[in-house]
Amino acid sequence: MIPGMKESLLMFMKENAYNPLTKEELAFIFDIHSSERAMFYNFLDELEEEGYIYKTKKKKYGLPSKMNLFVGRLVTHQRGFGFIISSEEGVEDLFIPANAMNGAMHNDKVIARIMEKSKESRRAEGEIIKIIERSIQTVVGTYESSKNFGFVVADNKRFIRDVYIPKAESLGANHGDKVVCEITQWPKKGRNPEGKIIEILGKKGERGVDILSIIRQHDLPEEFPNKVLAEAEKISEEIPEEEIQRRVDLRNMTIFTIDGADAKDLDDAVSIEILSNGNYKLGVHIADVSHYVKEGTKLDKEALKRGTSVYLIDRVVPMLPTKLSNGVCSLNPNVDRLTLSIFMEIDEKGKVLKHEIVESIINSKARMVYTDVSDILEKNDEELINKYKHLVDDFRNMEKLARILMKKREARGAIDFDFPEAKILLDKKGKVLDVKKYERRIANRIIEEFMLISNETIAEHFFWLTIPFVYRIHETPSAERIDQFNKFISSFGYHIKGDLEEVHPKALQSIVHEAKGKKEELVVNTLMLRSLKQARYSPECAGHFGLAAKYYCHYTSPIRRYPDLQIHRIIKEALNGKLTENRIQALKNIVVYSSEQSSLRERAADDAQREVEDLKKAEYMEDRVGEEFEGVVSSVTSFGIFVELDNTIEGLIRVSNLDDDYYIFDAENYVLIGENTKKTYRIGDALKIKVSKVNIDFKEIEFSIVKD
Repeated sequence: MIPGMKESLLMFMKENAYNPLTKEELAFIFDIHSSERAMFYNFLDELEEEGYIYKTKKKKYGLPSKMNLFVGRLVTHQRGFGFIISSEEGVEDLFIPANAMNGAMHNDKVIARIMEKSKESRRAEGEIIKIIERSIQTVVGTYESSKNFGFVVADNKRFIRDVYIPKAESLGANHGDKVVCEITQWPKKGRNPEGKIIEILGKKGERGVDILSIIRQHDLPEEFPNKVLAEAEKISEEIPEEEIQRRVDLRNMTIFTIDGADAKDLDDAVSIEILSNGNYKLGVHIADVSHYVKEGTKLDKEALKRGTSVYLIDRVVPMLPTKLSNGVCSLNPNVDRLTLSIFMEIDEKGKVLKHEIVESIINSKARMVYTDVSDILEKNDEELINKYKHLVDDFRNMEKLARILMKKREARGAIDFDFPEAKILLDKKGKVLDVKKYERRIANRIIEEFMLISNETIAEHFFWLTIPFVYRIHETPSAERIDQFNKFISSFGYHIKGDLEEVHPKALQSIVHEAKGKKEELVVNTLMLRSLKQARYSPECAGHFGLAAKYYCHYTSPIRRYPDLQIHRIIKEALNGKLTENRIQALKNIVVYSSEQSSLRERAADDAQREVEDLKKAEYMEDRVGEEFEGVVSSVTSFGIFVELDNTIEGLIRVSNLDDDYYIFDAENYVLIGENTKKTYRIGDALKIKVSKVNIDFKEIEFSIVKD
């Protein structure tokens, strides 16, 4: 087939004058020889299956966007309705009512017909007409048996239909077992999906079964296939001399890692130098995973399938086998490691004056942890200063540079929410010992800043080379969402400055600054975050709104993120002059698929991490039913008050449990007001609460107010 035919076809169909044509008419226009027509028709079928083009009832092909159709991923709500999210930049989500799902399920890739255009106060509405790709193949849930059949009630609240299980397909599951079932028949209008049990995880409530259920639900493969492990085992720990000779040798430089105390996959190291002109020379050295994980190998295919490593408190579901992630690729101290390095000369205003990207070899001089480096810089800890005296000047210079970079990012409008994160401590049996706030100290900030500036510099470099690349993008939020947010914050006396149609990050940053330290800070930041779009991977460089960056990518974590690994391959091919025209054409398709797959797997990982955290918080509070705590009202809704404790745990006080009055919800000001007493509950109010109830199944915690 002619190289670039896919792009040519799509470009042809994008032309204003194009009207849908049959496959024969398209073959005639593109002058396809009779001997190649079967291949050309197969090609059209593939484009249709992937959702790029649509075939009408009259068998004519056109672009969905020009035929009043909408293509994207379906996100369902537990009440039955859903939204289709487009992968195209700047396209608003399409609302799908519950009666217009037509058998589609959460995360399916679908085509919908737009039934109602968007209006000022309401978004566009549609009906699903085709399911391009089924996302969910298996469902995790609780088995409920009856005499002749059973049902699986899904753990995932977005999976709104129970799965019918014929008795013969129950695998001997008992009522109340946690199970994995495979879908054998997809739902149709008015009919539930049908399935068969393929794994019994254990009795509901047994220790370890809940986390295992979350792992299975999000399709996180714990074990690597034998063929993948065999391929990993063949990788030599020794670096051949010819490989060392072709690289820039940095083994004598003072290079070290700074990570969390429990991290084992160390994929970034740093170095710093003060130049004679007073500028900083920052080196960021990233594990060269692409040297070991070659494109198209079993290791590569498995890494792409996983997309990311998933960190679940007491365990990691890694993207790569341990031999690579914790061994040959990890930048452990005092061993030679292959790296991809970027050196940046940065002036006192934080501007990168020049940069160089090289294939390198390093030997890390120390494995530092955030707490030690922070104690040296924040507390002048004498014992640690003496222990690391050969590195202390580097730490101090790094802090100076990081503060310059922070100031520069701040000046351009980057939004730093600084939400408190939970640190959950478990004993050896997985029982929660404590939940407390995770400290984000100066050493954490230093590494964050160095990774950000590396990612921006790499992204800009490759943007101007105009070659296929994987960018990390965060699009400008929709005017509708920003307008809603602006109305909400007006009740606190805040107002977004400038154009709400094309809001600038600086306008939102100023709101974050104004709310800092005030009682409404948490809810203002939370609702602002909900007003923004989700960051994702894309072959298009659309900028990063939250960072106020024109160019951004993920380059610094190839051990645990597939997009970084993909980028490393492209960087190395560019450095070594291997980007032929054919290779560039092939990369165009590769970066599209890896962007979409990586975004999907990232969301699954985030959901799994959040669920495990919520589960462990609920388990921790279950042992504290009846205990009293001080908290702050974090949100007020029509059904109750959410209260957050200092350790980040949140619980709900239901309106039905406020028995001293009848409370009315003021939606405009997010306040509950007592009808008779006029007593009010507002965001930021301090409350003394008692833990009244915990539902482990739903990961929900309920509080009641302790009366003075």
